[in-house]
Amino acid sequence: MTEAVPRLGIGMVGYAFMGVAHSQAWRNAPRFFDLPLRPDMAAVAGRDEAAVTAAATKLGWSSTETDWKALVSRDDIDLVDICTPGDTHAEIAIAALEAGKHVLCEKPLANSVQEAEAMVRAAESSTGLAMVGFTYRRVPAIQLARTLVTDGRIGTVRHVRAQYLQDWIADPQAPLSWRLDKQKAGSGALGDIGAHIVDLAQFVTGESVTGVSAVLETFVKERPVADSFGGLHGTASGTETGPVTVDDAAIFLGRMSGGGLATFEATRFAWGRKNAIRLEINGSHGSLAFDFEDMNVLHYFDATQPAPEAGFRRIVVTEPEHAYVAAWWPPGHGLGYEHAFTHQAVDLITAIAEHRQPVPSFADGLVVQRVLAAVEQSAANDSTWTSVQKES
Repeated sequence: MTEAVPRLGIGMVGYAFMGVAHSQAWRNAPRFFDLPLRPDMAAVAGRDEAAVTAAATKLGWSSTETDWKALVSRDDIDLVDICTPGDTHAEIAIAALEAGKHVLCEKPLANSVQEAEAMVRAAESSTGLAMVGFTYRRVPAIQLARTLVTDGRIGTVRHVRAQYLQDWIADPQAPLSWRLDKQKAGSGALGDIGAHIVDLAQFVTGESVTGVSAVLETFVKERPVADSFGGLHGTASGTETGPVTVDDAAIFLGRMSGGGLATFEATRFAWGRKNAIRLEINGSHGSLAFDFEDMNVLHYFDATQPAPEAGFRRIVVTEPEHAYVAAWWPPGHGLGYEHAFTHQAVDLITAIAEHRQPVPSFADGLVVQRVLAAVEQSAANDSTWTSVQKES
């Protein structure tokens, strides 16, 4: 890519897990894809000056800020990338949009429907464009699944089964973190990983979840408190503990707008499952099945085939004709977790250059937020069937 390509100044807020993934994406995007704008990693913001300086050096950012407001106000920043806990999303995103910046915000969009609605209003009135980071949409096998459904290859959707299974806090001695604090995270497994499968179910089917019946559970209600160095706080009577204020697991039934039935399961207590995002869709003419732990493969069953020949077809989604793949490796050389973040950066940069709304938009994020709110409401009312709020 040459210097003649117009510059897009990127400012990122937050530099932990998601910040690392987003940084790699901004670095890789112009090296593997021909882009209409050149992403310039201008600044990263974090409250701890020493830590953010170290992160900038490691991740490739040109400068640092210890106040996100200073980053948003900089003239050399065109896009603000928000990789912070959910309780800060609305304030940062709205300020950036009011300043005319483009925004990429990690999911879930906010900690409440009210915050998400305010973010959507800010996006609608801004000259900047806004995207929410439902990154798994950018997995090539998921893109193929959506295409097959859109093309009518499985017919009318009858069933959706969606799971997101992890085990990183299955050990009761795993320490407290911000993800276990409702004030910061908004919810637990429901928002952190359940939001992804709600979005995937809606994205692949092209339908929306209209109602739910839900159960939420917190299995471990007290956990050890970690200090700033990663150790555990001790007291005279033993290790200090603190309350877990979010759900550990969420299970809910759903009705799709096309009449199909859906089941969702999100848990961080599934020993042996590290990042198992599983999606199976059964239609009137066939089925699709996907598991992120085998992310380069999509299974497709064509019910129109004669019974003696019928069976699931294992499609290795690594051909150059598949979405995004041509920019990477020869067929059969699989992609990984990090590639979807690069695809996200590519799609956002392209949309900005073409002055069109990127997807998923903040409005799409609000749709998911309303499903999460209905799940929480249902669970709080003995799993009563709860309609998902429609656009007001």
